[in-house]
Formats: sequence, structure tokens, C-alpha cells
Amino acid sequence: MKERIGFIGVGAMGSGMAGNLLAKGWPLTVLAHRKRDEIDALLAKGAREAATPRELALESDVVVLCVTGSPQVDQVVNGRDGLTSAGKPLMIVDCSTSNPSVTTQLAADLASQGITLVDAPLARTPKEAAEGKLDVMVGGAPDVVARALPILEAFAARVIPTGPVGTGHTMKLLNNFISMGYSAIYSEALMLGAKAGLTPQVFDSVLRGSRMDCSFYQAFFDFVLNRNENAQRFAMANALKDMSYLASFAQASGAVNPMGAAVRNSFATAVAAGHGEAFVPALSDVIAAANGVSLVDMPKAAE
Repeated sequence: MKERIGFIGVGAMGSGMAGNLLAKGWPLTVLAHRKRDEIDALLAKGAREAATPRELALESDVVVLCVTGSPQVDQVVNGRDGLTSAGKPLMIVDCSTSNPSVTTQLAADLASQGITLVDAPLARTPKEAAEGKLDVMVGGAPDVVARALPILEAFAARVIPTGPVGTGHTMKLLNNFISMGYSAIYSEALMLGAKAGLTPQVFDSVLRGSRMDCSFYQAFFDFVLNRNENAQRFAMANALKDMSYLASFAQASGAVNPMGAAVRNSFATAVAAGHGEAFVPALSDVIAAANGVSLVDMPKAAE
């Protein structure tokens, strides 16, 4: 029989993941939330609802977390009526993007309580979550990863073991560093182009189809060119959070990472200016405005 799954965090990503678990026959209990649309849709498909993490733990063998980061993970695990208050063995699969040093310490603390933690952060978008085509980086002992694998495969097209617990979250931060780095570079390049009278359309005509083209570039420029605000649904506040985790990891490692600091400062600028809830491609507008130009009002090259 399939293990009983508890799921905490049925937001944009989590609702698709939980839906796939249900569709593929896993008994599912979800944590109650004030936003009812996703919860009610899952209940209509056969999920059960728990009022607290403790209640959810009592109904589950494995708990999947899809929350924002380390503070939220700690709250549902160790907070009032948290998972640990159930006093039972569990496997926790943490799909958030968390601070690796916090993850490794939490795993050690939970082990003494008979609870196993694996970090399994995600790549790709809510669309792939609904389609069961996410990428997952998973850190943990081989036997634990083997136990988690059938669950992860319910919503992932690729599951990549990364090593011991904590390495999944480390790899996720590096993945996000690269993507957020591209976003910062695109934004500054567009701004400098605008200062020289080069429109985003000209910029795109040179890069699209070249060796610099990729699906991430295309999503970013779907916003720049077409103003599609949903082209890349990742808030700049979350980007800043992840780059702050990267800075913490680099400091703990004794590493000098000037590029990471520069990327973090780009998103810190946007968040400080009140754009934290806007999605990442909107960084291009923030950087342009900070330099007295607009990417929207420029005359087309043909004109």
C-alpha cells in the first residue's frame, strides 16, 4: 500500500504537486489555509484536511513541505502544534528553498526524535508542477532518497540526487543564483541599450536564436516585449530571500562572491523601492527607471 502523505503549502506550486499525488493514488491530507480555492479543489478530488501540522502528522507517514523558506519550515515543524508535537516517526520532504546550514542542523535535531528530513527543492514553474514535470534536487542518505523517490516522481519529470542532506538546498541556491544573475544582467544591458537609443526589440533581435538564447531568456523577454506579467511567476522578494541565503552560505564557507553580492543588491534595490511582489522580469523596469529611462516608451527602431 502507498504511504499516507501530508502536504503543507498548497499554493501556486504546491497545489499542482498535491494534485498529482492524488491523481496517482497517494492518500493525501492537506493543511487548512485561509485561501480556500486550492484546498477545496483538492478536497473535491479526495484529499482530507487537517487543522494543524500536529493533526496532519498524526494522519501521515510522510509530510511534504512546499513553503517559502527556513523560517516557515521551522514554524510548521517546531512551532505551536507543529509536526514534532505529534511525537511519532515521520519522513519530512522539504521542497522549499531554504538555507542549507539551517537544513543540516534541523535534520540533525529531528533525527534524535525519530524524524528523517530530506531536502528536495524544486525547479521550473507552476505550469510544470500541474503537469507533473518539475525538476527536483534531493539531498539525503541513499536509502532515504530511495523511499522518497516514488513520491517525488508523482510530480517530477527529473529527480537528481545531490548527496547528503543539505546539498539539495545548496544546489537550488546555485541554480537560482545563475537564473537571477541572468535577470540582473539582462536588466542592466537593456537599461544601457535604452540610454543609447537601442530598443528592447533590437536587443531581442540580436540575442534570440543566438547562443545566448534559452527558455529562461524567452520567458524574461516575454515580459519585456509583450508585458506578459505571468511569463515568469517568481516574486522579487523571493529572489532577494534566496540571494540572501546564498550570501549566508558563502560567508559560512569563507568564500568571496562578488557576483552574488551584486545580484543580491539588484533585487534589494527593487524590493526597497516597493516592488517585492512583482515578478522577476519586472527588475528590468526598476533598473531602467533608476537610471532615468523607460523600456516601454521608446520609439520602435523602424520608426
